[in-house]
Amino acid sequence: MKSTAAVIVTYNRCAMLEQCIRALLRQTAACDILIVDNCSTDHTASFVASLNDPAIRYRRLEKNSGGAGGFNAGMRWAVEEGYSFVWLMDDDCLPEPEALAELLAADQILKGDHGFLCSSVLWTDGKECRMNRQKIRKDYYTHQELLCHGMIRVEQATFVSLFLRREIILKAGLPLKEFFIWGDDIEYTRRLAVRMALPCFLAGRSKVVHAMAQNTGSDLSTDTADRLARYRFAYRNENYLYRREGFSGWFYYNCRCMYHFWKVVFKAKDHRLKRLWTLCSASFRGYFFNPAVEYVNLETMQEHTNA
Repeated sequence: MKSTAAVIVTYNRCAMLEQCIRALLRQTAACDILIVDNCSTDHTASFVASLNDPAIRYRRLEKNSGGAGGFNAGMRWAVEEGYSFVWLMDDDCLPEPEALAELLAADQILKGDHGFLCSSVLWTDGKECRMNRQKIRKDYYTHQELLCHGMIRVEQATFVSLFLRREIILKAGLPLKEFFIWGDDIEYTRRLAVRMALPCFLAGRSKVVHAMAQNTGSDLSTDTADRLARYRFAYRNENYLYRREGFSGWFYYNCRCMYHFWKVVFKAKDHRLKRLWTLCSASFRGYFFNPAVEYVNLETMQEHTNA
């Protein structure tokens, strides 16, 4: 059984991918690197080929399937290859040298009894990366003994340094590729921590830098016009996410949409009608959005291998 696969999803950011790979090659705990290329049009493929490193493997998808599709494909790949641990990240994630070693140490302390582990995600200035804030469980104090090891129980995280055991992926399935972008990591981590009630932890001694251009969250009312199309996925996906939380989630989602509606009305400086249409149409489509979870079928894979 192979040990750890670091799965990187990339798209047209070869320079950023290079930095991520360099950070992974500096890890004090060894890992193989599986690169999932979302059909990049830059020189990503030739760059990876030039590395000529057997620990670095590359797979180019036939089309851009977004972060959700990329992680779906990458996790399936890692499981089918027989890796014991899968470590997920975007191409702008820069793990510190001890990041993987600390995740493995946390896994040992917990004796593998967890749904996922996640790292402390910092921005380039060394402060918290706001987009990757984990959600701490209200009953975290039931695991106070883990605080001395830098761990605290959480129920939500992102795919910027998420660490999973192989058997968890086999049991829980893969991320919903239909999400395309935004919310696929929230859905997946809450699937483990909330719906499956598995204990999940922030391993605070494992640190990564998320080298985003800006340390800001997303906001339909103020974001630039060229990014508005992304919110079609955001509000649709959030509808699915909150509906799964029951009436309280449904009620919160609708209040949230109303708040964002009036925020656009009073705060947006341009493309006000386009922003409002994006919000309303996407949230409406969300009520008919019900993707099914895919699972890795190892028996089918073995049949193809033996054929």
